[in-house]
Amino acid sequence: MDGAAGPGAGAAPEALRALSRRLQAQEEEMELVKAALAEALRLLRMRPLDRDRDRDSSAAPPGLPLPCSPALVSRGTQTEPQEDSMPGLGPPGLSNGPPGPQAGGEVPGGAPSEGGSGSSGAGSPGPPGVLRPGQPPVRLDTPRRNSSSSSPSERPRQKLSRKAASSANLLLRLGSTESRGGKDPLSSPGGPGSRRSNYNLEGISVKMFLRGRPITMYIPSGIRSLEELPSGLPPETLSLDWVYGYRGRDSRSNLFVLRSGEVVYFIACVVVLYRPGGGPGGPGGGGQRHYRGHTDCVRCLAVHPDGIRVASGQTAGVDKDGKPLQPVVHIWDSETLLKLQEIGLGAFERGVGALAFSIADQGAFLCVVDDSNEHMLSVWDCGRGTKLAEIKSTNDSVLAVGFSPRDSSCIVTSGKSHVHFWNWNSGTGAPGNGALARKQGVFGKYKKPKFIPCFVFLPDGDILTGDSEGNILTWGRSLSDSRTPGRGGAKETYGIVAQAHAHEGSIFALCLRRDGTVLSGGGRDRRLVQWGPGLVALQEAEIPEHFGAVRAIAEGPGSELLVGTTRNALLRGDLAQGFSPVIQGHTDELWGLCTHPAQNCFLTCGHDRQLCLWDGEGHALAWSLDLKETGLCADFHPSGAVVAVGLNTGRWLVLDTETREIVSDVTDGNEQLSVVRYSPDGLYLAIGSHDNTIYIYSVSSDGAKSSRFGRCVGHSSFITHLDWSKDGNFIMSNSGDYEILYWDVAGGCKLLRNRYESRDREWATYTCVLGFHVYGVWPDGSDGTDINSLCRSHNERVVAVADDFCKVHLFQYPCAHAKAPSRVFAGHGSHVTSVRFTHDDAYLVSLGGKDASIFQWRVLGAGTATPSRTPSLSPASSLDV
Repeated sequence: MDGAAGPGAGAAPEALRALSRRLQAQEEEMELVKAALAEALRLLRMRPLDRDRDRDSSAAPPGLPLPCSPALVSRGTQTEPQEDSMPGLGPPGLSNGPPGPQAGGEVPGGAPSEGGSGSSGAGSPGPPGVLRPGQPPVRLDTPRRNSSSSSPSERPRQKLSRKAASSANLLLRLGSTESRGGKDPLSSPGGPGSRRSNYNLEGISVKMFLRGRPITMYIPSGIRSLEELPSGLPPETLSLDWVYGYRGRDSRSNLFVLRSGEVVYFIACVVVLYRPGGGPGGPGGGGQRHYRGHTDCVRCLAVHPDGIRVASGQTAGVDKDGKPLQPVVHIWDSETLLKLQEIGLGAFERGVGALAFSIADQGAFLCVVDDSNEHMLSVWDCGRGTKLAEIKSTNDSVLAVGFSPRDSSCIVTSGKSHVHFWNWNSGTGAPGNGALARKQGVFGKYKKPKFIPCFVFLPDGDILTGDSEGNILTWGRSLSDSRTPGRGGAKETYGIVAQAHAHEGSIFALCLRRDGTVLSGGGRDRRLVQWGPGLVALQEAEIPEHFGAVRAIAEGPGSELLVGTTRNALLRGDLAQGFSPVIQGHTDELWGLCTHPAQNCFLTCGHDRQLCLWDGEGHALAWSLDLKETGLCADFHPSGAVVAVGLNTGRWLVLDTETREIVSDVTDGNEQLSVVRYSPDGLYLAIGSHDNTIYIYSVSSDGAKSSRFGRCVGHSSFITHLDWSKDGNFIMSNSGDYEILYWDVAGGCKLLRNRYESRDREWATYTCVLGFHVYGVWPDGSDGTDINSLCRSHNERVVAVADDFCKVHLFQYPCAHAKAPSRVFAGHGSHVTSVRFTHDDAYLVSLGGKDASIFQWRVLGAGTATPSRTPSLSPASSLDV
């Protein structure tokens, strides 16, 4: 008992001490509030004197109109009148004039940052002689970078002054709101952590808040009023031109050939209809159409016996607010891309794992297995969209389902450690009256495999299954034995009659050919084997190792075969001549993207450690290279001869784009690199790191050689984005704590503390997500991570945005209005990580994150019709707004 009571006895005094410290802190807070109230009352009494003084004051910064009386300044979330006060009349935190010599961290009209900790001091930075906006309350424990140097004895007094100033500002804002009798129409509402913005009517600056942190952005001198800037939808729009990639890594039932000869497969939220031969496209012909009716990632496909209708099932996913979305099955026409039926809205959980059309009755029924814990098996009337039967399948994963081609009352499912034979009794035909009876396959003397990923029905009614042991088992039919327990109620039963060892490792796919032979695809051995009667091997071929294992097999015209692989490649060929890729893609999360400065090609890299150069005209992979490490960012030299790639270890490489040889290999720090960017003249290379530093290198004319020029040190968080000025002398950068900093690179990588002087600087590119020209792209309620990438077109007419909710947006540029409207384009099934325009603004390329997809969008001007090259949209499938 004593041992048990010891810890409690020791904890009680500690709790009392903690409570005492809290009470003392609250008392200090009360003293600060009292001081703030007194200061507020003193300032209110001084207002008549200040108003008289303002009549005699006419100083204004060059290039700006004279201030009104009273001057309107941004203060927190309200825009309110405040009169200038003389220096020294109040605490330092309330001074609206230029700081004195003791404020060593700033110069008049300047400050080290426009967001984050650097902007949370006593008053926002502003132009010389202009009132600086007041700030919202600031936490005392927030680190202040570039703060004034003062003695230890003076620091507590300065902290108290700043705290009193913040409290006084709160009181002044409250009084101003009450005097107006309502909310300021110039402020954008939002709770804590939301993106809010307001602006100074004098045309000096705009301010927005991300996660409660103020970000001040100065308005260029040529803009007299924000109302004169464009505020509507951009005249340009996007049309999906090509989808690079195929989802073979983690999905099945994903490759079929339609009656039209088109190959149908899926990636992200898009079902692709690809024509390998003939039509527009790259080498060897080819063209794509796209069904885009799904709202989340597609997981499985089934083709109707007529070869025209297609059923596709999607996963559940979540919406923008984190609420779960309901999985559903779409039945659609592959010729018109029109949705014909929506099956199971609200009936499935988590997602649709497998589905199949019936065959014996011309596809009247659809069988669906969802991804719930019980893997519910249901049968649906395709024409009416009604559920006919439903039953709990198994707690183990179900990988495949299919109707017997001879009898629609027989359904087979297989998956983890099981094969189930189902007898479906349709009952009276009324919805929900059908019954499903299960009979489990018995392995008997044969080894029970861990997984049975695939099966196929033979013409004689037998079933072949491929399993994780590399065996093909033949299940023969026999009459029901009523004397055997558990076998009653089934018309027929199945038992193993033969076994053949076909592959080393798992068998992922089985395909019945038109001539009655069977194809099997192996995992570990990557072999394709053709089997005749009695499972006699007739012919085989091996898939090259860099394409991965066989995931799916489909029969094309004649002897042609289509093979999907686990490394997200789609191969075309035959067993005699071998196979070549027609569709390739990445296999893991993508982040790095850059477009060529003079050609329609682009480069991507990601977590699969592959660096890929894509031919945008031919819609093909030009070359790929194994980086051995994760690639996160890349940029072409203006000459196009070399490309710089930043890795997750602090290394960055420069590669020759023709020979693919590494001409430079440098390491800066030991943290990941998030952005690399060449200056427009190609003389410098800037590298943004997660160690809060921008490394600057001088570059030779051909881009092959580089030497350290300097470092830009001053950010208080990791670098996220940066851009060069058009003259190649300055850099604008963003960081993880929402700072906007400006750097004089040519002058020695110096931080420009007077940000007001950078308001008219022109930028060669605009990829920074924070700045006056793009602050309107941020949605209300943003937590600062909602926008991953941004890119201005080269003609400076539009800006494309990649958000965290699977969407690509198109805004007018500049986008300097809160809640600016945009055109929204769906299709990605994961956060969109990057967007870039091609050199001539003819295309926009976007990267999906986890879905490893690459979308190439055609940019259409106002009044331009959708080109006939690769039609992708239909009235039913277009999700464009």
